[in-house]
Amino acid sequence: MRIKTLALAALALFGLAVPASAGAQTLIGSGSVAAQPVLEALFKTYTKQVNHKIHFIYTADGGNAGVKEVQSGKSQFAGQARTPLPSDVGTTYISLYLDGLCIDVNNQNKLNNITIEQLRDIYLGLTTNWRSIPGSSLSSTIDPVGRDSNGGTYTFFLQAVLENHAPSTVVNALTADGLVVNAVKQDPSAIGYAGLAWQHNIKSVALNGVACTAKSVYKETYPLWRFIYLVVPTANPSKAVEKFADWVRTSPLAGEVIDKAGGVAKYNKKSKKH
Repeated sequence: MRIKTLALAALALFGLAVPASAGAQTLIGSGSVAAQPVLEALFKTYTKQVNHKIHFIYTADGGNAGVKEVQSGKSQFAGQARTPLPSDVGTTYISLYLDGLCIDVNNQNKLNNITIEQLRDIYLGLTTNWRSIPGSSLSSTIDPVGRDSNGGTYTFFLQAVLENHAPSTVVNALTADGLVVNAVKQDPSAIGYAGLAWQHNIKSVALNGVACTAKSVYKETYPLWRFIYLVVPTANPSKAVEKFADWVRTSPLAGEVIDKAGGVAKYNKKSKKH
């Protein structure tokens, strides 16, 4: 009798479990590292408060890599931190929120402002010593740090700062914004760039006299403001992904999540942060 009772209980539990998982859907994404903190916060909130049957898997392997994976069908969507290129054929870009690409230096560097021209010369290898940069307290060789070519941030920096010239071979190209920030923290002579959401315990300098802040990014006065995009296949995009993107762009709750996670809500009702 005990065995029969346990068997019936197990069947009952199994029967209860089936409706809970019915209709569950996993959405596969990849791409932008710069967008990762904000996207993951949005994924968590969406699953918890909007549709608990949706599950997200996101691989932060760089925006350029993510777009290629959407093109090949490996990913249903990609996060991207640059504008579309002709090579992105077969994809559609959906702007989600704003971001700023901040310029970071080590705390031992007294530099508070740099111009785009000075930044360009550093990353092209034309300026190699901190003595050439007014406001710096250093006289050491500059150690520029940047992103690798898989990152949409790499392409954005290439276009917005380097005028599409390849960076110098002395630039330490890393695979993630967090690695760039950590490299700058550990090297007094370093300079790097990273998204707004990655600015934790790191010194960000003004660019052309404008600080990299949520307010200056929202007003689009910071020189390196940009959109973060969700990239989907043009043909037969996932309806569930499109529904998520619409929620990100229109929901006041999503706007709060974006701002709190380090992005800058653009389309949602504004928080007091801006």
